[in-house]
Amino acid sequence: MIALVTGANRGIGREVSRLLVEAGHTVVVTARSLDAAKDTAAELGARAVPLRLDVTSEQDVRRAAAAVAERPGGLDVLINNAAITYDTWQRAVNADLDVVREAAETNLYGPWRLAQAFLPLLRHSRAGRIVNVSSEAASLNGMGSGTPAYTVTKTGLNALTRMLAAELRADGILVNAVCPGWVATDMGGPGGRPVADGAAGIVWAATLPDDGPTGGFFRDGRPLPW
Repeated sequence: MIALVTGANRGIGREVSRLLVEAGHTVVVTARSLDAAKDTAAELGARAVPLRLDVTSEQDVRRAAAAVAERPGGLDVLINNAAITYDTWQRAVNADLDVVREAAETNLYGPWRLAQAFLPLLRHSRAGRIVNVSSEAASLNGMGSGTPAYTVTKTGLNALTRMLAAELRADGILVNAVCPGWVATDMGGPGGRPVADGAAGIVWAATLPDDGPTGGFFRDGRPLPW
């Protein structure tokens, strides 16, 4: 299996990459800095392939798709992990919309660009999977106040998950959103659960069998309310 992980140089993305490599898969580890991608790949071993990728750049995404088609030579799993702006200082009533717009470029439009660009490769795979790393904060079921840029863009990502799942079902490509939970990372801050615990649910969605679920929202392999 060949997987690509965005934001793979730290936190959950790094741990997801490590777990996949450990399981014997080839992983394209991406970061906005080529040096960061190379350092991560060197630590993970020979099955890790470094690639510079800024998910907000159309040119970068197109270049990345062409590079992956050449080496490793295909793609089975796209893991949209890169995210920014956990804006605890904002409220919707007075949010800086430039901050929201910037968050959307990474958290929503980035995964959307990547899904479109890598779809030809995923359609050639016998086990195409797209995993969108989301958050329970995006669930309308319990949504309240706070973190408007992060929450609204992750809610949009959940909607995109549902649409892609419906449109790609006939191609056998499974598309799911996964909440890793509150994890002790640079974004999550101290006090969260171990990174490996959050990453495990993402790996589960990346390695689903052909008759696995699609169009779902999960944490630790269990459904969450939309």
